[in-house]
Amino acid sequence: MKKTNFDQYLEEQMQDPAFAARFEHAGEAWDVALQIAALRQEAGLSQKELAKLLKTSQQQISRLESPGYEGHSLAMLRRVAEALYSRVRVIFEPAENKNDVHVANSGVPYRSKKAK
Repeated sequence: MKKTNFDQYLEEQMQDPAFAARFEHAGEAWDVALQIAALRQEAGLSQKELAKLLKTSQQQISRLESPGYEGHSLAMLRRVAEALYSRVRVIFEPAENKNDVHVANSGVPYRSKKAK
């Protein structure tokens, strides 16, 4: 099968490790958004109806279903899952290249307050 221009472009871009990491990270947000939307639709609910069940706004449900949104809290995902008769599973997988792993606060010591 012949590659499209987009396929060729994406293949070239994926050679850049920084781009590949951003692309993979964006895919995770897409997965969450698509799963929430699919479960909601399977339940026969509109965004507004799901929002009412969760005592939140339709705009919040829209955000949760947006592929660009990365503010999902575990607590909200659990609420959504419960309303849609589902469960949340978080899986940590080893990185293929350990050099790609970054610790958020590495090298920052915690200091306690000095007693006066």
